[in-house]
Amino acid sequence: MKTFLFAASSLLALAVSAQPRKVSQAYMTTTLNIIAPESEDVQNLQSSQEPGRGGMNWRNMMDGETKINTYIKGDLVKNIMKSDMGKTTSYRDNKEKRTTMVMEMMGNKMGFSTTDEEMEAMQKRRDSMMAERRKADSTNGQRREMFMDRNNMPTELVKTTETKKIAGYNCTKAFLVTQRLLGGADTAVVWYTPEFKIDNFSSLGSMASNMPGPARNMMPSLNGLDKIEGFALRYEMKMRGNRRAEVEVNKIELDKNIDDKEFNIPSDIEIKPMREMRNMFGGGRGGEMRF
Repeated sequence: MKTFLFAASSLLALAVSAQPRKVSQAYMTTTLNIIAPESEDVQNLQSSQEPGRGGMNWRNMMDGETKINTYIKGDLVKNIMKSDMGKTTSYRDNKEKRTTMVMEMMGNKMGFSTTDEEMEAMQKRRDSMMAERRKADSTNGQRREMFMDRNNMPTELVKTTETKKIAGYNCTKAFLVTQRLLGGADTAVVWYTPEFKIDNFSSLGSMASNMPGPARNMMPSLNGLDKIEGFALRYEMKMRGNRRAEVEVNKIELDKNIDDKEFNIPSDIEIKPMREMRNMFGGGRGGEMRF
């Protein structure tokens, strides 16, 4: 009996130790690389914007390399994204369910903020508009699929035995397979470490869902990260416009002492409601930025 109890307790201890360590504070640096198809003609891309849509063609805005610094402390997340286009800093308060963005581009500084409730209302309006457009494009299945919210499509995690070291951690390769509306599937490659998980932050790919309004597509959005028992340190995925995204954490410091002032929103910039950003960049036709 004693032998049985000892064996049972040992198995329980092993099971507990196999669970990823939970982390509430971290700092990391990441490289995002969006690769455009070699055959793409930028001039034709810019001139192919649909007449009457207004706004900007964002498909190639994020092409190339973007450096990202991320600060995480409890419910607070701060991302600083720097590229040739400029600098964008996002502040996420998971407790208050609010996201604020400060954008510095071409010598201009702009700030926009929204709550999750406001984002949901904007999304419902956008879905309604997309539904009307799907009716108009009823003979074009590919276009209808483009309008679908991919976050609502089922995703399966397929693990492999392949491993490699990223940012000092042993990582396992897996595939996130998302079923498509018209058949087939989109497959993303993920490298994750089972050693730890970060509260309120499964990967930079999860941040896209919290990006407000039209800025949501500034980060490639990855489905199924919640299925991973660990933390994704690299992922590779296809994007619209035959683009590919490669995201890799270069350095990560767990339990780093982060000062609260890192999450203070600059006081010298006027923070406007997110609907003004949508009107400014989206031209009033759903406020969408498309890759």
